[in-house]
Amino acid sequence: MAHYELIVIGAGPGGYEAALHAAKLGKKVAVVEKREAGGTCLNRGCIPTKTLLHSSQIFHDAKHGAHAGIHTDDIRADMTEIFAYKREISQKLSSGIESLFKTAKIDFLRGTALITAPGAVRVTNAEGCANDYTCDDILIATGSVPSRPPIPGLEFAMTSDELLEGCDHLYRSIVIIGGGVIGIEFATFYADLGCEVTVIEGMDRLLPNMDKELGQSLALILKKQGVKVFTNAMVQNVEKTGEDIAVNFTCKEKSETVSGEAVLCAIGRRPYCDGLFADGISVEMNRRSIAVNERYETSIPHIYAIGDVSAKIQLAHVATAQGIACVDLLYGRENHTSMSVVPSCIYCRPEIAVVGLTEAEAKEAGIPVKVGKHVMFDNAKTLIADPGRCFMKFVAHAETRELLGAQLMCEHTSDMIGGVSQALANHMTVDQFLLAMRPHPSFEEAMTAALEDLAQKLG
Repeated sequence: MAHYELIVIGAGPGGYEAALHAAKLGKKVAVVEKREAGGTCLNRGCIPTKTLLHSSQIFHDAKHGAHAGIHTDDIRADMTEIFAYKREISQKLSSGIESLFKTAKIDFLRGTALITAPGAVRVTNAEGCANDYTCDDILIATGSVPSRPPIPGLEFAMTSDELLEGCDHLYRSIVIIGGGVIGIEFATFYADLGCEVTVIEGMDRLLPNMDKELGQSLALILKKQGVKVFTNAMVQNVEKTGEDIAVNFTCKEKSETVSGEAVLCAIGRRPYCDGLFADGISVEMNRRSIAVNERYETSIPHIYAIGDVSAKIQLAHVATAQGIACVDLLYGRENHTSMSVVPSCIYCRPEIAVVGLTEAEAKEAGIPVKVGKHVMFDNAKTLIADPGRCFMKFVAHAETRELLGAQLMCEHTSDMIGGVSQALANHMTVDQFLLAMRPHPSFEEAMTAALEDLAQKLG
């Protein structure tokens, strides 16, 4: 029976990065994965979605730019090619991870993992053959799966996993249940391609967990693109009606029905640890998540959990940071990544990126703050790209002048938010962040204008 110092269950961003980090420290490591290396993010989440959005933007720009003569039939014929490109990118990256495993001498065990005891894992492959392994420590990184609430008829709706795995034709119309990150990115993709899109969100605005102005501005932009947006809307049921699927919901106490060729259920994800533990062994749970302490240890010693299966924030880079931090803690090393500063990006058009506290969150916590903002009407790059209303907003402590948060809505914010995160992680003040010279013309120079507005309000 093979013995390892660490067995990682799950080859997503948290699992594979943790395994590679442990191998660099000279540890004997195995990774168990029943599907493709790279997990949800690489195969059914972040990467394929962004690949589709890259492709759809090319078509969108062609329709509204120099090649405005393109027709919907031309786009429909290319959907197979778009999805083939998506699969190609995911397969290249997945193969790259497997190559890294080989180089690092990490054993990649294909199959379903079952924790039979502390320090014992059984792996059953697709043919039903099982092998038992022992280890010093187990790291659970099994991620999450799409949520399906108990809404009557929801079996007629797809999840994001199902859509990404094979819906390689252009729908006439699609209804998206959920106005969070997943729903908005798919709404952008299908709207780019000329599909009739409807978004139904139960809260009072799109992106309800973010700054209010972001969701409100995004709704206006989507509506200009022809997307129908319903907020404060509660889905009652879903039903098949001929060739289409109808979604019945209430909005402002009024019954509404919207039909589409397809319906996407995009109302979040739940931690996935189904069938992970053998009878007689279980860990303490925090509702659906595996409960862990500050060292990522579960209620059973030597069993750890990171990423979506245990974290409050379900993001690939959070899983990666936690995986590396867990390994460092496990083997007596110091980890320097700040877990309190978590950037988040939405790849709509224009992009949205946020980090730290919003003004509302700070006030709710009793923190005195000032907010600086710049609407980018005079930004040259924004005028050239013409993506709609764009702005940058910064939040700072009213007394110490320390930056506490930022909300950016403009082109390429996903490439800028890292610098803002660094400022927050290092507790920089508004004045210190203003010392940086920003290039012209660039989207980023709007930061200086927003920071100057904030500095003036701070006095």
